[in-house]
Formats: sequence, structure tokens, C-alpha cells
Amino acid sequence: MSLLEHCLIPDWPAPANVQALQTTRNGGYSVAPYASLNLGSHVGDAPLTVARNRMLFSSLVPSEPVWLNQVHGLKVADAGHAGCLPEADASISTHPGAVCVVMTADCLPVLLCDDKGTVVGTAHAGWRGLCDGVIEATVSAMQVSASTLMAWLGPAIGPAAFEVGDEVRAAFVAQQPHAAAAFVASNQGKWLANIYLLARLRLQALGVTRIYGGDLCTFSDPQRFYSYRRDGVTGRMGTFIWLK
Repeated sequence: MSLLEHCLIPDWPAPANVQALQTTRNGGYSVAPYASLNLGSHVGDAPLTVARNRMLFSSLVPSEPVWLNQVHGLKVADAGHAGCLPEADASISTHPGAVCVVMTADCLPVLLCDDKGTVVGTAHAGWRGLCDGVIEATVSAMQVSASTLMAWLGPAIGPAAFEVGDEVRAAFVAQQPHAAAAFVASNQGKWLANIYLLARLRLQALGVTRIYGGDLCTFSDPQRFYSYRRDGVTGRMGTFIWLK
């Protein structure tokens, strides 16, 4: 099986010149607990093995992806003008061939593009970044009307597995009272959070109404996906987007 066959192609009506890929955990060189296509260089995997995995994937994209030093913040890098390993949790591009990427293993990867295929973006939306506004920052950096954008929500920890405390629910509800619908009381006195719904609410509030994906749970699918919440020590998947 080729590496491309291990990847997922987002199911969304993006313009023909918008290309996107979502890796799974399969098809690479890493050994347990990182088996096998770990793209994260910060998780304890052998650096040469990670480099081999990235080189293997590079055959599927037009240029070296602009890898980010993700810190659960709000900075947005421009993949067409980024330096080496920018500290950011999102990137955008208007330059054909420049490849945006975020890495995740439970956090939500969000892809964005406009109807005309002039700009693309991707955001790393863990609960903290999502609550603080990483999606809003990414949409703002794209500099087009939000009504012209569409979004795809990649694999993330699902609503049956994402247990959070009162402080997480309170933080979201304080900003959007109707975000309460994304939380269900759990048996342990905590809450099960629907990160897909939380992202949809943020996108819709911006005016992005065409939202796809949001149905792949990393936690419950150990054969295809890494999950930090499930495994602790694990690899990272990549969510990529670029303009042809």
C-alpha cells in the first residue's frame, strides 16, 4: 500500500486548485509507541526516523511543508514567507506551492479555503487555542470575507471521550452562552466536551457556514489515529493544505 493510500483526502467541495491531505498513523518508519508515520519531532521519537517519515511524505506535496513550533497560541504564520520553524499554531498561504501544516493527536485540525481558491489556511485547535481564538485569528489573517470561506474539521478526540473540568466549560460559555450545548455532564462530576461543535459555533459566529468533516474520533480509533489522551506517549499526524 502506498503512503497516499494511508492518507485521508478531505471530503469538501474545495476549488480544484486547493489540495489537502490528512495523514493517519500508518505508512512510516517509526516503531512503538510512535508507530508508524510520526511527523512530530518533539515527542521523543528518534530524530532520524522522524526525518525519514517527513521525507517520505514530501513526495506527496510540491514543497517542504512549513512545520510549526506549536504552543497552543494564536500566532498565524504565512507559509509563503515563513522562516525556519516559526512559533505559531496556524498558517495561511496565497502562494501556489507553499504547504501549510499543523500536527495533532487529539487536538482539532481545521482547514480553510475560499471559493475562488486564492487563499488557504490551517489551524491547530486544542481546547485552549480554540477558546482563545485561534480560528478567529486564522480567518482574519486570510483577509477575505468569511462568507466566502469553507472549513473542514479533521480527526480529533470525539465527544464521547473528551472529558474536561468545570473551568473549560465555563471559559467557553462565558464567551458564547450557547456553547453550553457542546457539554454533557459525565458520571465523574466533569463534562464531556464536543470540540467539533465548539469549532462549528466559532466558525458560524464569524460567518463561515459551510463546514465539513468533524466525524473522526482519534481516541476511539487506535488503528488509524494517534491519541495523546489515550496513549500519553505517542506520535503526531499532519493536516496539510496548499494551492496548486
